[in-house]
Amino acid sequence: MKSGRKLIRALIPMSAALLLLLSFATAQAEGDTIRVLSSSVTSEFPEGIRFKVEVSGDNEITSIAVRFKTGTQSRGSYDYMELVARGQLVDSELFWRTNSGARYIPPGTIITYNFEIEDSEGTRFDTEPETFVYHDIRFEWKEVSEGAITVSYHGPVKRRAEIILDALIETLENMAPLLGADVSEPIRATAYNNNAEMLGALPPGSSTIRRELVTEGQAFTSIGTLLLIIDGRLARGTASHEMMHILTSRAGDSAFGGVPAWLNEGLSEFGNIDPGFSYDVALEFAMATDRLLPITAMPALPGNPEDVIIFYGQARSIVRFMAAAYGPQRMTDLMGELRSGNNIDVALQSVYGVDRVGLENQWRRAIGAPLFTPTERTSVRPTPIPRRTVTAYNLADLISGAESTPTPEPSATPEPTSTPRPEPTPTAQVVAQAENSPTAGSSPEASSATAEEPDAQGGGGACSAPRDGGQRAVDMSMIVLVVGLVGLRFRRRLKP
Repeated sequence: MKSGRKLIRALIPMSAALLLLLSFATAQAEGDTIRVLSSSVTSEFPEGIRFKVEVSGDNEITSIAVRFKTGTQSRGSYDYMELVARGQLVDSELFWRTNSGARYIPPGTIITYNFEIEDSEGTRFDTEPETFVYHDIRFEWKEVSEGAITVSYHGPVKRRAEIILDALIETLENMAPLLGADVSEPIRATAYNNNAEMLGALPPGSSTIRRELVTEGQAFTSIGTLLLIIDGRLARGTASHEMMHILTSRAGDSAFGGVPAWLNEGLSEFGNIDPGFSYDVALEFAMATDRLLPITAMPALPGNPEDVIIFYGQARSIVRFMAAAYGPQRMTDLMGELRSGNNIDVALQSVYGVDRVGLENQWRRAIGAPLFTPTERTSVRPTPIPRRTVTAYNLADLISGAESTPTPEPSATPEPTSTPRPEPTPTAQVVAQAENSPTAGSSPEASSATAEEPDAQGGGGACSAPRDGGQRAVDMSMIVLVVGLVGLRFRRRLKP
């Protein structure tokens, strides 16, 4: 009896192992019914990405789909491929367009993809995820990298690319701990040699804006991609400023909103390893001429080039004040509050004990500027329109087709008249648009005040121009800087 029990106990693990082997063999046999013979992904920037895969199977292949993720985004895209059968073989292809504002993907972005294949018997086979860099096909690209940061460049400019890489690394090492930003996700920068090259890489937009503005750099924060011009004295500062936008987004953005413009741009200049002096000059001018902006109450950058320069000067100065007066650890805590989903006022109250107005006035006292008093806003309600009395139809009225109308009772009080609903004034429309406009961004030395385009990839897909669907991008214009500074100097000459 005991020997029988021992035999049973010995057979149990052997049976379990046998079942495991059988299930593995069955799964492998099912996987062998679908075979991927070849696959490829090709960049056709700026038009799109071409996916191809060749498959054979023991049963009819009924569907092949490609699933891919853009950059560091958590959400992905999914689409079915076109099938062409050749006996037991099936060729499939999908061209994913990126030449519209909603589907734009910046060059240099990492694409992670895999294919999902299914046959007529319901057997499904998923390929392992692979990565592909969506390069600008106009040039042959080389790379320099360190850690999670990669700079792509073309031509005999390796030394310049290394300088940009060093600027990105220095910015990350200095500011990521202060913000509490994730540094494990990759960050890729595509470096162009001049503005003419850069124009062909930017998101679809106004041809007038492209003719009049020089974009020094653009950050797509939700996917971890930068576009930069590496020629000129502004290159290091531009790269550092744009890197800060990605770090700030990773540290403080949440599903409920992003870091407000004044804090985002202030941090980008606070962390800039090669800042310019123009913002300090603009701030000094604004104080002397009583032109300081109510910066913490502004939902986006102003449209006037002179005010844009002042905005950046104030934003950098406020962030400097926050770090000096309260210590750097408070900024880490503030980013954590924003990342958890709290709005800026709740986050400031929790960390600094003041709201936006309180913080701005603390800063104004520190620099000797007049205090900011927000104007009270009252809402105007439309005049109510009295309802008509509705009576039921009786059977006789329905038969005769006549409508019964109640006889009004005599009254000494005249019947109220309805007042037309007032149309919104142009001023009200402007205020509404300003309140609902997306956050704009800019460059270390200049800024374009264009509104952000929707960014399906992210974002974010960046700071200034798009907001996205998903992407936020930061336009940086030397034209704005020049116009702003010329305007400021002209006004100083005219000052009595």
